[in-house]
Amino acid sequence: MASFKMGRIAADMQRELSALFREVKDPRVSGLLSIVKIDVSGDLSYAKVYISAIDGPDATARSVAGLKSAAGFLRRELGRRLSLRKAPELRFVADDSIVQSAHIARIIDSFDNLEEEKQAGE
Repeated sequence: MASFKMGRIAADMQRELSALFREVKDPRVSGLLSIVKIDVSGDLSYAKVYISAIDGPDATARSVAGLKSAAGFLRRELGRRLSLRKAPELRFVADDSIVQSAHIARIIDSFDNLEEEKQAGE
C-alpha cells in the first residue's frame, strides 16, 4: 500500500482512538492519555499504539494494562467508525517520550538561566 494511505489511516485511527479512550470505563485508564504514535503494519492486521500519560510512567503502565483488557471493544468500535474491512489488532505500548521531553526542556531552561546570570554578573 502507498505510504500516504498508511499515514492517513494511522492519523484516522489516532483521532478515533482518542475519542474512544474517553468511553472506556476501566478505572485503570487515565483521563489524561495521549497517543504519541501509531505504527500500522503493511497489511493492516496489526497496529502498535504508543501511549503516554501526563500523570507519569506509573499511570501510563496502569492505563496500558486497562487498554489491553479493553482491546476487543476498541478494535470493534474502530472498525465500525473507520469502515475498515478488517480492523487491526491493537497492541498498546507505554511510551515515556513526553516525560523525557519535559526533562530536556527543564535542562535547557536551566542553561538559559545560567547564561542570563552569567551575563548579568559581567
